[in-house]
Amino acid sequence: MKKSLLAVVILAASIALVGCTKKKKDIGKVLHMPVPMAVKGFDPIHASDKYASDEIGKVYEGLLQYHYLKRPYELIPNLAEALPTVSEDGSTYTFKVKKGILFQDNEAFPGGKGRELVAADFVYSIKRVADPKLQSTGWWVLDGKIAGLNEWRKENSSKKVVDYSSVVEGLKALDKYTIQFKLTKPFPQFLYSLAMPFHFAVAREVVEKYKKEFLNHPVGTGPFQLTSKFNAQTRKITYIKNPTFRDKFYPTEGSEGDKEKGLLGSAGKKIPLVDKIEVSIIEEEQTRWLNFKKGNLDFNSIPKDDFANAITPSKDLTPEMNKKGMKLHIAASLDVTYSAFQHTDPLFKDNKKLRQAMSLGYDIKKVNELFYNGTAQPAQSIVPPGISGFMPSYNSPFRGRDLEGAKKLLASAGYPEGKGLPEILFEHIGTSPTSRQMAEFFQKNMSDLGINIRLSSNSWPELLKKIRTRTAQMWGIAWGADYPDAENFLQLLYGPNQTPGANGSNYNNSEFNTLFKKAAIMQAGPERKALYEKLNRIAAEEVPLIYGVHRTSFVIAQGWLKNFKATEFTGERAQYLGLDLDLKGKLAKEF
Repeated sequence: MKKSLLAVVILAASIALVGCTKKKKDIGKVLHMPVPMAVKGFDPIHASDKYASDEIGKVYEGLLQYHYLKRPYELIPNLAEALPTVSEDGSTYTFKVKKGILFQDNEAFPGGKGRELVAADFVYSIKRVADPKLQSTGWWVLDGKIAGLNEWRKENSSKKVVDYSSVVEGLKALDKYTIQFKLTKPFPQFLYSLAMPFHFAVAREVVEKYKKEFLNHPVGTGPFQLTSKFNAQTRKITYIKNPTFRDKFYPTEGSEGDKEKGLLGSAGKKIPLVDKIEVSIIEEEQTRWLNFKKGNLDFNSIPKDDFANAITPSKDLTPEMNKKGMKLHIAASLDVTYSAFQHTDPLFKDNKKLRQAMSLGYDIKKVNELFYNGTAQPAQSIVPPGISGFMPSYNSPFRGRDLEGAKKLLASAGYPEGKGLPEILFEHIGTSPTSRQMAEFFQKNMSDLGINIRLSSNSWPELLKKIRTRTAQMWGIAWGADYPDAENFLQLLYGPNQTPGANGSNYNNSEFNTLFKKAAIMQAGPERKALYEKLNRIAAEEVPLIYGVHRTSFVIAQGWLKNFKATEFTGERAQYLGLDLDLKGKLAKEF
């Protein structure tokens, strides 16, 4: 979303203080949430980064979603009545769409009243992902997977106007409430893909009314709706509860320990549990932290420089935080940070030893200490702990800080002591002190080898554009899971997924591609696990990326926030969160 480029930038940027020191009394239950990066828009087919995906998930919905409480993660029906019926050969999936679900009211509909969601809306929405004119950043997910969809895409690539009426064999509305998918080959992750924002339901009337402005006029079936047209320059996004939202209820069961943590206190209640959401886009991490400490935000991650002031050596909250009733949530993240090479650049594409030298010269242990307070796990390859394909005992020969070994590789690459090597441009998020410090640390590590790195600062949308247009030479970024399977991380290196797909580095290795294609159609089991591990070794030893860490999430929530649980799939979280306003009034005296 991950989603997907669930690409998550390594760290944040800076703006002025949001919120005022004198608190205003909330009217109703108002959830206050932070976002650390600018949101580029609300079109689901371009939900390629975490920040856009999280906002899209408040308004739009898919056939399936993840159970909010259960771990390991479990897919459950959302807009579908039930999980699909599947043919014996595993190639045909048939869903029944719930009846009576309404799109949010909007002037695109007759009389301004939202119409009922039907199966044809999913046909249309998924064709938008395949539309060659729209260049969806999510096409890589379904490319080659649905019978006839690639052919439909190819046929329409030369047409002035894309023909949405032409039939696609593997994508049909059998009747008003039945949608059927026929796959070209086994795709074990297919159901996961339907929970990704790329495939959420949109209404054709809304798309056609707003045209290029559709991304600023979100109209879905979800629990929340915007109070006004979205402006990409805004610092605050305001949602209200969707008055026509269907009856949907908080789960009545969860994982072990959830009841004791109070996570089932809202069991069976109709959701969403709040009336309004104020999302503040605060790029500067210190500004977010100060707002949280003043009670202006309901939860927040901990900046690296404030970690010791908030968390004790035993990984508990400090007395100051406990006094304010705050709660600590720690969870291993399904993610990997990395510095990417642009493999269309011959400097990197054709010189593996240069990449290996740079990786071996990067002090990842120090990175963990300086920027993650020692809480992350240095990554040996691309697959994170917690999913099949991760190899806990594996150590890459090109990780760590071995200056002598790195210098030998650099000489073998044709650049002894860096002589003859052109300057390398490294892109980073410019206004975040921590992001800049991380880039400068990388620059210094490479300087020790004789490699000259020039830094270039960007906003988050600027960096994404450079990646998409292949104009970035190197950059720092991260990937969070779109779904809990190693395939979702390995596909970052699959050649056919090159930009505008998830393979932003445009790495293309024939051996890797062949093995990945084989693994991607296999069901879970020892054989697939072995292939995943082999791919993971290639991803380590070919060094297509310089791996950083697998992070651990440390989030502090205010004592009045109910039902907060760490999750990789945060777009749907807001509908489950609640507020205890009486407790908020009492705890406010501590701020």
